[in-house]
Amino acid sequence: MGLGNPGARYEGTRHNIGFDAVVSLLGDRSIRSRHFDGGLFVETEIAGREVGLLRPMGYMNRSGGPVRRLLQSEGLTPPETLIVCDDYALPLGTIRTRRRGSDGGHNGLASILSALGTDEVPRMRLGIGPPPAGEDPADFVLSHFASQEAAPVEDLLERAARAIETAVGQGIETAMNRFNRAAA
Repeated sequence: MGLGNPGARYEGTRHNIGFDAVVSLLGDRSIRSRHFDGGLFVETEIAGREVGLLRPMGYMNRSGGPVRRLLQSEGLTPPETLIVCDDYALPLGTIRTRRRGSDGGHNGLASILSALGTDEVPRMRLGIGPPPAGEDPADFVLSHFASQEAAPVEDLLERAARAIETAVGQGIETAMNRFNRAAA
């Protein structure tokens, strides 16, 4: 599940890095897509497995409903998912994957954990860097990356795609061991 906000106004913003990671992961893979109640659902093969990717198309703080409905319709459990989202508490370029935990103040994760009634939901947080001193974090996450951040963001998205592939093909623990660190 790649988290972000829908619409042109939010394309390329820090808060949409989860959406961007899913797009990076798809690359030129063969996909089947369909609109799902509250999101865009894409099916493809990753690491030899048939995988579904959801981009909830409501606002970030309402991601829980579409995620819950998708898990119910596909017969999946929360531990069988991976939520990919931004985290301004992490330096730009850092990937931090966890099997479970709190929402850490992230409204999209809070919505999902509440809708699913558990914190047993794997998540991959992508570091977008901290807000400048005095800037409201809500404004910061809705801002676009600066031009000097383009190369680190591109690198982050490439590594996030590989981390997701690793989580799917070799398990979350392997992805954590390989990718939970700042960019070198």
